[in-house]
This record gives sequence, structure tokens and C-alpha cells, in this order.
Amino acid sequence: MNLRKIRKIMTMILVTVAAMSVFVALYLQLPMFGQLPRGERLTRIEKLSNYREGKFHNIHETPLMAKSSLGTVLKFFLGNQSRRKPAQSLPTIKTNIRHLDSQEDALIWFGHSSYFIQIDGKRILVDPLFSKVSSPLLFFPRVFSGTDVYHAEDMPEIDYLIITHDHWDHLDYETILKLKSKIKSVICPIGVGAHFEYWGFRREKIIEMCWNEDISPAKGLRIYCLPTRHFSGRGVFRNKSLWASFLVISKGVKVYIGGDSGYDSHYAEIGDRFGPLDLAILDSGQHNENWRYVHMMTNEVIKASRDLRAKMLLPVHICKISLAYHPWNEPLLELSHLMKGEKFSIITPIIGEKVKLKSSHQTMSQWWKNLE
Repeated sequence: MNLRKIRKIMTMILVTVAAMSVFVALYLQLPMFGQLPRGERLTRIEKLSNYREGKFHNIHETPLMAKSSLGTVLKFFLGNQSRRKPAQSLPTIKTNIRHLDSQEDALIWFGHSSYFIQIDGKRILVDPLFSKVSSPLLFFPRVFSGTDVYHAEDMPEIDYLIITHDHWDHLDYETILKLKSKIKSVICPIGVGAHFEYWGFRREKIIEMCWNEDISPAKGLRIYCLPTRHFSGRGVFRNKSLWASFLVISKGVKVYIGGDSGYDSHYAEIGDRFGPLDLAILDSGQHNENWRYVHMMTNEVIKASRDLRAKMLLPVHICKISLAYHPWNEPLLELSHLMKGEKFSIITPIIGEKVKLKSSHQTMSQWWKNLE
């Protein structure tokens, strides 16, 4: 190959790379990526003890990956796909949430980490994901067949939208815009409010919280913002906003909204401070040994439930999308086995099935057991 041809090829490569760089830079400017904290919000953030060197930190050092390799990445994208998603549509129940008795204290799970809580007449929606895809990509990862039966239109007026962190599978831009007119207040970790303001929410509707802060937004209702072991980020930059769990207490009922988290000492600290808890909703899937610091393995979900002194465990972060390469129902199969002899109970509702918040002994089918 002569020098002229080499130069031509190199020019083509450079032009292609430059064009791709421009495309990526423009794509990252789309509204769905949100906005980083700035101005007064950033000034408040910079004064926090867990914000150092331009980013938030966990209680203990938390590598994103226990180990990282090209093989790990290739296994996720090119490995065995056969059991990462169910071979058939998952069963669902379509509860009419808009006509739910206002005096009924209940929870309805929509798959993954999305659920609706009604307690003492207050309507709370957590990390809603009603889109077909949970990422900035148009094609991946798609939700499982049968899990998309609920939509923003099915929701009633929401008193409090709780967002645990700003990852795409917990803060879905399309869903939020469709719900916008129904949301009275947003409760989120500090920094996440920047996204909501950018998307047209009025600042007075946004309540941003730091770890170990609490609010009483209505009579008889108290909400605590508590630590998790995770990370944040929607675009290039990580950990510019906080990630959190929340404890909702009303009418003497304590519901722990765990968000995403690896196992750490915060569970025992929360259990010692607030336990026993009536219900712990914990990150129980899309895990792997390589990222065990930011998502719990199944045996750690059991340990965390014990630490929290939970009466009931609702495993979430499962049964809607595949973000890891374990079989889709493996977390539930493992949990049901490890639960033997435990003092707390596990509830595994069908998507859309009504869960009673005040009952610690609910009979539910093992619907996930015989599905492939």
C-alpha cells in the first residue's frame, strides 16, 4: 500500500471519528439527559461532608466494579441470552388504581423498582418506569413481554413522587413528562432536583434531601432520607447528585424504600434506629460478583432484611428488564430457598397485585417458579 492510500484511509478514519464525536456531543445535549446541579443548589451541595473533590461519596469506599475486563463486558452483550428474559409473557393484574379506596393502605408493584404506595390517604409513587426501554438508547434494554400493562394514564393524582437516584431505570424521562400534571410534590436526593427543574417543574414542588434529613410534609406523615451504597449519573459525569433510600412512616406503619444499594453497615444502623420495620423493599436483582459493591447478592438481601429488623421483605429490581446476565427469575428462586427458617416473611406479588401494608402474613403464589 502506497503512502497516498495510507493518507486517504487515515483521513477517512479521522473524519469518521470527528463526526461521531460531534454526534455524541449533540446527543448528550438532549433534554432526557437532564442537567447537572449549578448555582445555589451546587453551593449547598459543596458544603456537605459526603461531597468531596467534585462528587458525592458513599460511607465506605465503593469501587464501581470489583474487577473489570473486556470478557465481562462481552459476556453481558454476547453471552447466553436464553434465560435472561422469560420465554413467555409474565402474568399481571390490572388494578384500577385511580379508584382505589382512599382508606385502604396498600402497595402495588409495577415490576423492577417501580411501585405505588397508598397510606393514610396519601398517594406515593416510587421510581416509575412505564416506558418500553430503560436507557438513552432506543432499543436496549427493552422491558419483558407482559410487564408494560401500566401507563402514566393509569395513575391518579400523586401526592409525593419519590425518586431514589437519577439512573435511567429509576428516573425515566418519558414517564416523568407524562406524569407531570399529576405530581403535587417531588421528593428526591439533593442534586436530582436539577433534572426536574430543567424539565419544567416549579422549584417549590421539589423537595431535595440529604442523608439523615427528615420532613413531615403532611399531618401524621414523616419521611426520612437515608444512606445507600450506590452511585449516580445519566451522562458522562458520575456522582454529581446524591443517591438515597427513604423511610416512610404513617399511622405507625414503617415502609423502607431501599433504592439501589450494595450491602453495607447502613442497614444495621437504620434497623437499630428505626426497627422493627413493617416492610423493607430491597434491591434484589440485576446483580453480579463484579459489581457486588453497588448491588446486593441474594444472600446479602437476607442479611440486610435481618439488619433492618424487617417483618416483611419485598424484593425488587427484578422481573421487568435484564441489566445483568443471571436468569431473570434466579433472584426469586434463590430467595425462596434462603428464606427457610427466617423470622421475617417474603412477599412476591404478581405485577399489579395489591399488597396489604398492615399484614405480615400474606399468601401469594410462587408465580415465577415454573416460568422459563
